Amino acid sequence: MLVRLLRDHLRPYRRWLLAVVCLQLLGTIAALYLPSLNADIIDNGVSTGDTGYILRTGGWMLAVTFVQIACSGAAVFFGARTSMSVGRDLRRAVFRRVTSFSAREVAHFGAPSLITRTTNDVQQVQMLVVMTSSMMIAAPIMCVGGIIMAVREEAGLSWLVAVSVPLLAVLITLIARRMVPQFRLMQERVDGVNRVLREQIAGVRVVRAFVREPVEAERFADANTALTQTAVRAGRLMALIFPTVMLVLNVSSVAVLWFGAARIDSGQMQVGALTAFLSYLAQILMSVLMGTFMVMMIPRAAVCAERITEVLDTESTVVPPADPVRAVPVHAQVEFRAVAFAYPGAAAPVLRDVSFLAEPGRTTAIIGSTGAGKTTLLSLIPRLMDCTAGAVLVDGVDVRELDPDLLWGLLGYVPQRSYLFSGSVASTLRQGNPQASDDDIWAALEIAQARDFVERLPDGLAAPVAQGGTNFSGGQRQRLAIARAVLRRPEIYLFDDAFSALDPGTDARLRAALRPVTTDAAVLVVAQRVSTIIDADQILVLDAGEVVGRGTHAELVETCPPYAEIVQSQLSAEDAA
Repeated sequence: MLVRLLRDHLRPYRRWLLAVVCLQLLGTIAALYLPSLNADIIDNGVSTGDTGYILRTGGWMLAVTFVQIACSGAAVFFGARTSMSVGRDLRRAVFRRVTSFSAREVAHFGAPSLITRTTNDVQQVQMLVVMTSSMMIAAPIMCVGGIIMAVREEAGLSWLVAVSVPLLAVLITLIARRMVPQFRLMQERVDGVNRVLREQIAGVRVVRAFVREPVEAERFADANTALTQTAVRAGRLMALIFPTVMLVLNVSSVAVLWFGAARIDSGQMQVGALTAFLSYLAQILMSVLMGTFMVMMIPRAAVCAERITEVLDTESTVVPPADPVRAVPVHAQVEFRAVAFAYPGAAAPVLRDVSFLAEPGRTTAIIGSTGAGKTTLLSLIPRLMDCTAGAVLVDGVDVRELDPDLLWGLLGYVPQRSYLFSGSVASTLRQGNPQASDDDIWAALEIAQARDFVERLPDGLAAPVAQGGTNFSGGQRQRLAIARAVLRRPEIYLFDDAFSALDPGTDARLRAALRPVTTDAAVLVVAQRVSTIIDADQILVLDAGEVVGRGTHAELVETCPPYAEIVQSQLSAEDAA
């Protein structure tokens, strides 16, 4: 997965990678040439007292050092630029894929996991790219070149290289094999911490209302401890690597000095050659150490790449049409034809054989007990999910054949949980209509019964809106969400229990203010409260996913026992009459 992911996303940056390889090659060659020059200074300059030779060769060493620094710096620059670009592309690809998911795919992965995959997982892959550019490319060049130069300096000690390098490689491999499962588990633990923290932040009011702070603190501590323990186990394995490298390096250096001294004593080797051989041995083992850092990063990056690829390879069940319809024969009309919907693996469908027609200028209300399928039914219209049988038609065309932008442009949707994006009141409402003027916004707020509290805000339309609208009450959020939909002036209004947080008086005034602006639009209202839908032109009663009643309020009270029970539970006998 890691190789495929990097191959696909590094392809646009081939020139930068080629520059990195060439620069690292030149820089490494320069670094390998320095010990040889140092050996010449010792053997031909210091030992003979030739100061001129020392100065000339020292000048060459300075020039070679300058080349090494320039090439290494340029390689790091291009490598960092490549890694940042790859990280940007990966985040963009994951974000676009996630935004194309239906509610089914989002529920499958879970919001905390998707956030971790978009941020932490991409960062790990991005870090691997930058470390590869700065270390991994240079490491094999340094290792092979160092072996060649070491043998060139003194072939009699080359057997020490043949022993130390494979020994170090075997030890590092054994440690790395045990690290992979720990890194995979660590990413899952990160997901767990994100999930618990996200739930506690979002539900802080519930936690405090039920005095659950100690329980939630313990729950977070459990998730945090699990992550810590996994990270400690992985850290212990990582901590073994550097001492292992240093042990092999130091033992090898002692062996070189031991056997090299004997060769110098016998006249088979010069002091400069021994110094150069030691330097090359250190460079060889340091290149293995650089490879070790990559070994530490590759397992975790591989796990992250698997998780990223899993998201990128997941196709949404809501697929855009290959040849979308961009013109509709009728306007402001929604029709359900024998619609059914079932979640994968569910024992029973959520909706069964639902058929009705919502026409312009008429209000269609949907009511039923909790779990009857009301929200699911409304979610099929904007294609948050697709029906598993039958067809949903908007303006005479199956929603699965409509151009998505055209479909969404026809709808004004107020979800069950009113969500406001951070910004100002004006910017939040202009998400419904970016070209709306301030006068248009005030008019929409007037209809939504929100003008009074917005005017009382110190900054009016410029007043800040926190993420999710948490600096407003539930009723205020609902009214702002309704104003956002009204500002759009759509052909079809979808209100998913959008009046539940309003008091009966505000509810009645809002519905009265909506009538003039929805005379040419189809209005679908999901509600729990009978008073909200009592004046609807058509009321559908859902029970266990089936339409068990259809008609006006007066007709259903007489003909539909489930509706009559709802009415009796909410209204007095006098109001019902």
